[in-house]
Amino acid sequence: MSKDVSRRSFLTRVPLLMAGTHAGLVLARTSEAAALDTPTRSDVIVETSAGRIRGANVNGIRTFKGVPYGASTAGANRFLPPTKPQPWTGVRDALLLGPQSPQLPGFKTPEIQMMQNLTSNESSEDCLVLNVWTPGTDNGKRPVMFWLHGGGFQFGSGGQPFFDGANLARRGNVVTITINHRLGCVGYLHLGDLGGPAYAKSGNVGMLDAVLALEWVRDNVDRFGGDPSNVMIFGESGGGSKVSVLLGMPAAKGLFHRAAIESGPALTATSREAATRTATGFLNVLGLDKSKLDRLQQVPVGQLIEAQSLTRGGFSPVHDGNVIPANMFEPVATRISEDVPLLIGSNKDEGTFLLQSDAELFTLDEAGLKARVKNSAGGSDEAAERILNLYRQTYPRASPTDQWVQIYTDRSMRMRSITLAERKAAQKKANVFMYFFAWNTVGFGGKYKALHMSEIPFVFDNIGAAETMTHGLPEAKTLAGKVSSAWIAFARSGNPSPSGLPAWPAYSADSRATMVLDNNPRVEVDPAHELRAFWLREEKRRD
Repeated sequence: MSKDVSRRSFLTRVPLLMAGTHAGLVLARTSEAAALDTPTRSDVIVETSAGRIRGANVNGIRTFKGVPYGASTAGANRFLPPTKPQPWTGVRDALLLGPQSPQLPGFKTPEIQMMQNLTSNESSEDCLVLNVWTPGTDNGKRPVMFWLHGGGFQFGSGGQPFFDGANLARRGNVVTITINHRLGCVGYLHLGDLGGPAYAKSGNVGMLDAVLALEWVRDNVDRFGGDPSNVMIFGESGGGSKVSVLLGMPAAKGLFHRAAIESGPALTATSREAATRTATGFLNVLGLDKSKLDRLQQVPVGQLIEAQSLTRGGFSPVHDGNVIPANMFEPVATRISEDVPLLIGSNKDEGTFLLQSDAELFTLDEAGLKARVKNSAGGSDEAAERILNLYRQTYPRASPTDQWVQIYTDRSMRMRSITLAERKAAQKKANVFMYFFAWNTVGFGGKYKALHMSEIPFVFDNIGAAETMTHGLPEAKTLAGKVSSAWIAFARSGNPSPSGLPAWPAYSADSRATMVLDNNPRVEVDPAHELRAFWLREEKRRD
């Protein structure tokens, strides 16, 4: 049930600091204030399974922000699977973004920060919230596009400006949803081999948060005009890895029906042994051991995040034999989601973003290039020469920087995407569609090219939030219309073709049909096949 109540907006064009229904205060973003500052606005009230919420009808899109899908994960709930939120009485405002997970700051150069248009939320362990954009709170049976943000399981939130779902909802008549969930040590501290049954799932609670959010979609999205039997999960970078993991989780089976992985193919999860070593190191930093695990729930969360920064090893989903019973795509594709169609791809120049910690990246000379390639080849001069000779032949006019970016990009993101796609397609149970995003950004002299994450504003049709990347070029807007329409078509039917792009054949190891996305979208068969074949041979050499 929903109702619209017209009223004058009292919001101004400056960021607002308002009391929220979550613990603490939530800082509203300038973009949110501007979006809500309309001469007239309708409130929209929807009854959810936990209680009534008030959203806003802005320019025809009903928007609900900071909607709780789970209870607070602080205190006694820390490191444990999520639980549903406590029901409330009355009407709860859902007008502002909710808190993000406690987290370390992501390392970004000032240029990358500007291109991503980053802002930050208040952090809190009461962070299990989601945002909904929908054309109508009716019985519309619209496809649901459920976004998982990037940040490598360590940082980020579903409230970044690139992820605003209004344009996607409007263009495709779909329901767009983004979520916040636990990250880093509060989401992936594997205590299962240190603390016994009570902590058996602690290494994967961040992913179980995502499952609980999908259960919220199943139980509530029809009240927002969505179809719970037609849900697509999609994500980029760490978000793409989260999609990869969900494909291999029994708890998520049946909660989604399509999947898209953007520059984030995860073939495996962290081993229990590696995760236990990380957890032991984390406890050592805190001055604790496995006999004192109960004290972890009393440690201030800021102290936990500081300890994370001092711990060797990463915090990410764990192949624990329970929540994640097997590696998702190693050595073969998981059968848990074998019937789910997949859209997957990578960007041409992932490395200009992923190598941002390299202060000399854009000033490399030949000696610097050789040193980096040799190090990436395990210190082998012979392997380094094979790599350099091929790339010099393939890109004879490329600078040392461009050579290194392409080597890094191909060896990591592109090859893993191809491996995942081929293992999924080999099941012959559901179609796989491959893309290659090659539109060169023009900001900062164009040096970042088609960098990691640059496809996101095209997918969300949010080119207006990406001025530093696109400079408002009309061809960028045109491509965004085509790319977002393809993702919408895939969400609706499992086929991205009816979207204004050329006919898009399914991918297989026989044809390797790939949609190249630039100013001249086209299908290429096995693009850069010499490089793909080379890296496959190199992998066999290592084995």
